Amino acid sequence: MLASMNELIAIVEDETDLQQIVDFNLRAAGYRTLGATSGYRALEMIRRDVPDLVILDLMLPDVSGVELCRTLRREDATREVPVLMLTARGDEIDRVVGFEVGADDYMVKPFSVRELLLRVQAVLRRAQGVGAESAPASQLLRHGPIAVDLASRRSYVAEQEVALTVIEFELLRTLLERRGRVQSRARLLTDVWQVSPDIESRTVDTHVKRLRQKLGQAGNFIETVRGVGYRLGDGPDGNDGGNDGGSDGANDPNDVERDGDGDGNVEPTPLTADGEP
Repeated sequence: MLASMNELIAIVEDETDLQQIVDFNLRAAGYRTLGATSGYRALEMIRRDVPDLVILDLMLPDVSGVELCRTLRREDATREVPVLMLTARGDEIDRVVGFEVGADDYMVKPFSVRELLLRVQAVLRRAQGVGAESAPASQLLRHGPIAVDLASRRSYVAEQEVALTVIEFELLRTLLERRGRVQSRARLLTDVWQVSPDIESRTVDTHVKRLRQKLGQAGNFIETVRGVGYRLGDGPDGNDGGNDGGSDGANDPNDVERDGDGDGNVEPTPLTADGEP
């Protein structure tokens, strides 16, 4: 299983022996690699040479992997870079938090090297739009001004491309494929994030709010069905008016962020360009 495009992968892991094992196997599979053992060094390295994928440990000596992932998702140059979290934290709530801050996949230590390589390949394929399931090259999903090209994994509003993360794309795709039908939070957690629906989490609400913001006025087509979930509806010209009366979702208690936009939680101070909080 050799990499076909010689992709660059950043390995952020404070255990030197483990980092070397991962590095060796990725290089053997045909990838190029970068390595860092701390969060601040990793951020400097990634800003200098943006990789195609980041393999990220959560428990770093200086800054948590969760905070580093948040920072990568804020910055324009790294917002779309896939992140695979590799950590000893195996509780499902840890996985959910990882997905909430923007991770594209999550693996628990100890792990199989073969499985890691397969997951790396899968994340890169999703990010590059290779092998989109059941999508002919020309197939588009359309609803109002929103369009999704399943083959190229590109999203558009009024023919203007909108950059989405892997999870945001899958969420929009799911809503488009099931437009008009209410999707419960539990169903979305299972189908989009592939995690158990039995835990309390704001993951779905957080990502719906971010997706609405990225879609602009077209975000009003994503309707909140209070106490249940979401559906892709008729938008501001329809009966339901999008976000409960055509609002932008800012006053919708179902639309919450982990960064202080309505849930009362204070997000960690962003890392600055010189690596200082």
